[in-house]
Amino acid sequence: MTPSALPRRHWFPKPYADTVARLRVPAGFAMLAAFVWFCHPAASSFAYGIPISLCGLSLRAWAAGHLAKNQRLAQSGPYAATRNPLYLGTLICAMGLAFAARSLTLAGLFAVIFVLVYLPAIELEEQHLTTILPGYKEFAKRVPLLTPRWPDTWGPDTFSAKLYAKNQEYKALIGWMAGVGWLVIRFHVQGG
Repeated sequence: MTPSALPRRHWFPKPYADTVARLRVPAGFAMLAAFVWFCHPAASSFAYGIPISLCGLSLRAWAAGHLAKNQRLAQSGPYAATRNPLYLGTLICAMGLAFAARSLTLAGLFAVIFVLVYLPAIELEEQHLTTILPGYKEFAKRVPLLTPRWPDTWGPDTFSAKLYAKNQEYKALIGWMAGVGWLVIRFHVQGG
């Protein structure tokens, strides 16, 4: 049984989830420092990791263009396949960058941060959305929490560039470009 199919239970104690939800931004800065330190790209890791990370970034962008936060239930685009395409995109993007950086340490650190910080944040968001968005409980029964599934219907793809901008997803693009830039610099400094 998947967590979304189980009776509603909390996987993380609320005080813990509340505390670590506030740590998402500091955790991001810690990952940035780790990325700078543990980055040792090679041509082959760069060639495979960058396209993977670009897929994650693209998923985030697609999702941001469908999300009117706290206003309406997002069910179109990637939200037809997973309730959390932004988090899934983050996971794919980070793992792609860790692969491009040729660092198991980075991959391991991000996996730990994702489990201990992002999953509790997802749980808190689910609780919040259940209370403010009509139909969220039914949506949660149909659509998996994180692992995507092929939906019965995708619905209309109502991507909105205005929502993309309003959700400030361009910041993820800027961060990704900075990460790739650092990879290129490290590659050349290492004599690649």
